[in-house]
Amino acid sequence: MDATTGPGPHAEDDLSLVGRSASGDRRAFEALMHRHNQRLYRAVRSILRNEADAEEAVQDAWWKAYTHLREFRADARVSTWLTRIALNEALMRLRRNKSHDAIIQSEYEAAATLNAMSDDFSAVPSPASANPDQLALRAELRRLMERRIDDLPEHYRTIFMLRAVEEMPAAEVAAALGLPEATVRVRFMRARRLLQASLQQEIGPRVVGAFSFAGERCDRIVAGVLARIDAAGK
Repeated sequence: MDATTGPGPHAEDDLSLVGRSASGDRRAFEALMHRHNQRLYRAVRSILRNEADAEEAVQDAWWKAYTHLREFRADARVSTWLTRIALNEALMRLRRNKSHDAIIQSEYEAAATLNAMSDDFSAVPSPASANPDQLALRAELRRLMERRIDDLPEHYRTIFMLRAVEEMPAAEVAAALGLPEATVRVRFMRARRLLQASLQQEIGPRVVGAFSFAGERCDRIVAGVLARIDAAGK
């Protein structure tokens, strides 16, 4: 599920859900999780580059958000606040796990992006009309794209994930990462150039499907957080 799906999408604004959640409304918090799970997962995975670690980090981030709901003062968007919590959790895990410190240092040693995607790939049929061979091709291209994104240097990868894959505005990404908006724009542009150089004509123009947030994963994270809330209340 993503920011536009889940229980009662946009039936209430985020501030209302936060307020109800802070008052102990479990269903409101569940709706908030379903609404923002995909964004938080994508942001965290861009740092940890491991699905299992990312799921655990997102659950921990939601727990921290839950325990600080009453402290939210709406000086930023709810989505920005949640993303910042998730990114901080991912960075703390990264520091604890030295094995992840082998992230590529040179911004030119690895590449990955989507701007490279050319119109030549537009001939690939949509899933609804594709045959098994074509579906296999789409799956392989998606895996290739995800690998290339994973290969980006971290300071480019997270910005690229939030801007291109999650489609967050540059200003919101800047607020979440604590960076000047100009820095976000420059790094995003450089990430796209790196990816273009790496991918060339290998993949098509769509990125939104990358790191799709399957319903099972979303539900698993929600269930894990709700179980923790229940345990804390006993």
